[in-house]
Formats: sequence, C-alpha cells, structure tokens
Amino acid sequence: MLVVQGDTSSALGGALAGFSVGVPVAHVEAGLRTHDPHLPWPEEEYRVAIDAHAELLFAPTELAAANLEAEKVPGDIHITGNTGIDSLLALEATLRPDMLHDSSRKRILVTCHRRESWEHDLEAIPAALRELALDGTAHVTIVLHPNPYVAETMRRQLDGLAHVSLIEPMSHRKLVQKMRDSELILSDSGGIQEEAPALGTPLLVLREKTERPECLASGNAILVGTSTERIVTEAKRLLDDPAAFAAMSRRAYPFGDGKAGPRIAAIIEDWIVEKRVSAAFQG
Repeated sequence: MLVVQGDTSSALGGALAGFSVGVPVAHVEAGLRTHDPHLPWPEEEYRVAIDAHAELLFAPTELAAANLEAEKVPGDIHITGNTGIDSLLALEATLRPDMLHDSSRKRILVTCHRRESWEHDLEAIPAALRELALDGTAHVTIVLHPNPYVAETMRRQLDGLAHVSLIEPMSHRKLVQKMRDSELILSDSGGIQEEAPALGTPLLVLREKTERPECLASGNAILVGTSTERIVTEAKRLLDDPAAFAAMSRRAYPFGDGKAGPRIAAIIEDWIVEKRVSAAFQG
C-alpha cells in the first residue's frame, strides 16, 4: 500500500504512480473541500483527484467524510483526525515556557504564500501589516516564504519599518513556539488553520474560502480574506476587546485528539490482513 498525505503536487504524483501500477493508495487528510477549483488552486483539484481513486480515505472530520460520501467515492472512508495534530501536541509538550515577552506590545505572527494572492493581494496584506505595526497595535513578525517573488514583495513593502520583523523560514519546532507565544496569527496556511485552535491562539484566515471550516465553527478563527481594511479592523477588535480575545483563545481540537496515527495504522493493518486472507481463500 502507498500512503499519501495532504494535497500537494507530491501527494498527487505519488498517488498517480500508485494508481498507474496497481498499488493500492491510502489518502491521509481526505475529503477537505472548498467546492471551488480555483480556491485554493491547484490543491482543490489535486485532492479531488486523489480521493476519486484511493482505496482508503482517512478523513480528519465528520464534514470531510460527508464531502467524500456526497461525491460517492469508491474507497473506504474512515474518520480518524489528522496526523498533523498528533505531531503538534507531541512537539508542544517539549517546548520551553514563554519567558522573554515584553507585555507592553502584542505579538502578531504572519505567514502568507497562497498563489491566488500573488497579484493584488500581496500588496493589500502588507498594507494592513504596516498599519498594525505603525499605529502601535502590535509587533508584527512575518515568516518569509521560500518563493522569491513572495519574499521580495514583503521585503519591498515592510523591510526596515519599526515594530516589523521579517524572518527566514524556520523549523516546525520554532514555528510552533512562535505560534503558541503570539497573541494573534494571520495566515493563509491550511496547516496553521488546524494548529492554531489546538494551541489556543486566535487566527485570522487570509483567504476568501477555506476547506477547513471547522476552525471557524469552533470559534478559533475568522475568515477575513485579503482586504486591508477588514484585516486591520478584525485584528484591532480582537486585541482591544478582552472578551472577544478570550473567546477565541480557548483551545479546541476540531481536527483530532492527537491519536490519528495509531488509528490509521490499525485500519491499514486490518485492511492488509483482510486482503491476504481473501487472496489465500481464493487461491
């Protein structure tokens, strides 16, 4: 069996290789949907293509499983949670306490890389960050994306500004530490939409649509899109309103309880045993 995770081009390439040579494919993180092939592009089409032919589909949530059932996929659907939460919780348990923060200024952590944001939106988002930093709302830390176009756009608009830090990509450990220790996260990342609720850090999602609406339903995230005005308004509201901030800071686990890996392993093992028994019986 070939196991692929997520909706990257490497996941699609691996799945297509398995399909073409007759190796059964299992898809971890199956069933995520915006129902819009352009948002996110091309990931929405990638995950639909994988799910259409996978033998085992490991849906992180009930909604993801319902999406697969509505599409009438032929594979077996299992609700398992997402292995990303397993990794996050295990890693967080090893992190050092937040000891060095100057509480006089709130911390906003930003990641931004979506391809659909590369034109106008990559101008609108930095404009919002500039305003939040310069008006005293917060210190803004932007994790630069490895893509040179995205990184250079951020540098051109924000480099050298007071209360703005532009930092290079970092390990998952360091990123999770920064996520946990920030008062607010602004991101268009799918993974961060799962991780932020589990860490109890409020999240503003820099997208028009999300395939992870569970983080909105849990109250840990708000979909703000890429409008400069809306980003600034929502960030200030949260950081200035203790009740609103507290409501979004409660930890929630809509994408799993940290035990998805053992569930998936057990299902795969049972599937393989069943196939062997069936093959032996037929032989």
